[in-house]
Amino acid sequence: MTPFHEGVIPLRAPVPVASVQGTLALDLQPRHDPPAVPDLPGRRAGDVIPIDQTVRRQVEAWARRYVQAATEIVGGDRPVTQLLRWSTREVYLDLQRRALLVARAGGHRPGQGRVQPVRPHVVGVRTCFLSARVVEAGVHVRYGAHSRALAARFELLGGRWQCTALEFA
Repeated sequence: MTPFHEGVIPLRAPVPVASVQGTLALDLQPRHDPPAVPDLPGRRAGDVIPIDQTVRRQVEAWARRYVQAATEIVGGDRPVTQLLRWSTREVYLDLQRRALLVARAGGHRPGQGRVQPVRPHVVGVRTCFLSARVVEAGVHVRYGAHSRALAARFELLGGRWQCTALEFA
């Protein structure tokens, strides 16, 4: 009697996997060095395009003010209507929802100028210019001894910067 059934085909021995497979020569070894960034004036490592330093400072200052106001809205210090002109509908509704949830949890009304026990403070803003009309920003906000990160996307729409995405981390 044979060890295999007539209908069963025996498997071949496994073949070791090479670091380069097939016709797509992929190097699967990890890179430990940061990517080389061309040294162009007005360009940071994350920027897709070079940008004038004056424009960068103006946009970063605007982003700082916007996020400061947004964190104060969520905390209940400001009414959400203060950012109506500078937010898309989705961002505006999300800020309104967050302010309402925080107000319910704290037992107060949103946007009534309550004094928070710890006021938020924007510590730093890092921008990445995707184009002359689109900027993404990472923002560090401190609440007393605690920190929080926010990510925002700003687009130049209708002649003014508007927040098109805002994520609290």
